[in-house]
Amino acid sequence: MEYDIVIVGAGTAGCLLANRLSADPATRVLLLEAGGRDSYPWIHVPAGYLYTMGNPRTDWCLRTEPIPGLAGRALNYPRGRVLGGCSSINGMIYMRGQAADWDGWAQMGHRGWGWADMLPHFKRHEAHVDGGDDLHGATGELRVDRQRLHWPILDAVRDAMVAQGVPETRDFNRGDNEGVGYYQVTQRGGRRLSAAGAFLRPARRRPNLTVSVGAQVARIVIEGGAARGVDLVDGTRIAARRVILSAGAIGSPHLLELSGVGDGARLQRLGIPVVHDLPDVGDHMQDHLQMRPVFRVRNAVTLNDRAATLWGKVRIGLEYALRRTGPLSMAPSQLGAFIRSGEHVATPDLQYHFQPLSLEQFGGDLDPFPAVTASVCNLRPASRGAVHAVSPDPGVPPAIQPNYLSEESDRITAMRAMEKTRALFRAAPLAPHAPEEVRPGEAHTQREALIAEVARNASSIFHPVGTCGMGRVVDDRLQVKGVAGLHVVDASVMPTIVSGNTNAPVLAIAEKAAGLIAP
Repeated sequence: MEYDIVIVGAGTAGCLLANRLSADPATRVLLLEAGGRDSYPWIHVPAGYLYTMGNPRTDWCLRTEPIPGLAGRALNYPRGRVLGGCSSINGMIYMRGQAADWDGWAQMGHRGWGWADMLPHFKRHEAHVDGGDDLHGATGELRVDRQRLHWPILDAVRDAMVAQGVPETRDFNRGDNEGVGYYQVTQRGGRRLSAAGAFLRPARRRPNLTVSVGAQVARIVIEGGAARGVDLVDGTRIAARRVILSAGAIGSPHLLELSGVGDGARLQRLGIPVVHDLPDVGDHMQDHLQMRPVFRVRNAVTLNDRAATLWGKVRIGLEYALRRTGPLSMAPSQLGAFIRSGEHVATPDLQYHFQPLSLEQFGGDLDPFPAVTASVCNLRPASRGAVHAVSPDPGVPPAIQPNYLSEESDRITAMRAMEKTRALFRAAPLAPHAPEEVRPGEAHTQREALIAEVARNASSIFHPVGTCGMGRVVDDRLQVKGVAGLHVVDASVMPTIVSGNTNAPVLAIAEKAAGLIAP
């Protein structure tokens, strides 16, 4: 079998690339996905992420190494293993980051990656709920919609933010995301719109596009300094003129190392023949760590109440079945905010995901009292982690070490975030609801005690980037340095993490990459 382009990974980037690159009928494109088809019903119900994360039908079910900064805990680390990849199991929030993020890349020397350069790529595939303007697209494949439910308690949180001097906003995606408002989501008609639904489904009828599921790649075939195709775990070899890795910030560096591209000494220790010595593969991992303070509230309805009884659950199901509204239509977070942790930062470095619910740990039962979770993360962490192969066997997952809170500056920002959060819930607009801090608890006031509590309870918000970063592993055209015909297009190429959720930036990266790679 021989193709012009083989794309490894039918996730957020892979689905868009398959659409764009197969638009030329003369280009034979093969899209490979290790997981299965996106026919599982819970993929398409927005609240179904509760049943797709941690489910081997849709998730790689990875775990991190024990993390010193989190009291030695190892975390579950969901990554999509299905058509649509992480866009089939994520929180659906549409967030581009800040103009300063992209302009920062340009200032690092990555020409063509500034905010003004990238804006047309965001707009091209966008179908914004409010129509098109100078910053939004109206006719693209990806619907960006408002959420279809309302919680008065979150209005009170918004008003408390405004009382603290945070401006209210209706649109976080105009370059400056400072403010508080309701998140817009990648949904259509109350259903999740994944990259598979938006980009792959319309293109699959093209005769020059082949989509193969259950096709796990073992290694990239590299001969004479150029990519020549891929080998699958079943022994099949597929020839191609170009290979694009879109396996994500975990999968792409892992596949490079399995293929002999990476730090030569590391690969030799694993018994992997060194094809190209490229020391930075898998390093410089960045991710957003979320703290999840919980506040019990009174005189308010939350999901904890609505889902507390069998009848409540039945009503929720009926509401969604009949109108595609209600809790089953909601993203994990509805209200958001971007604020600065202090006057020392020029743009917001804290992001909130407010949720009208609470639970002891992700995947557990809801608390038996009404509550709000004020998830908050440091948008620009200084800590760096790594993803590396531990065996030449492609069936053995890589070691994932995010190294959260390894830098003192990140611990300081975490403390400032807790101070800001506590002040917020003391603001006058929330007084009628008498907020009571349940976790970590008002008794934790001393720095060391609070850091220890954060270490015991914080978790990833699942935004890994940087493991094949521009300037280190790939060049500005996203070609792997020193290997012709081999590209990486996914979150791993980000030189630094964006100030927000990562799905929309990956789509824009893929949009730009399609133009760079097209024959």
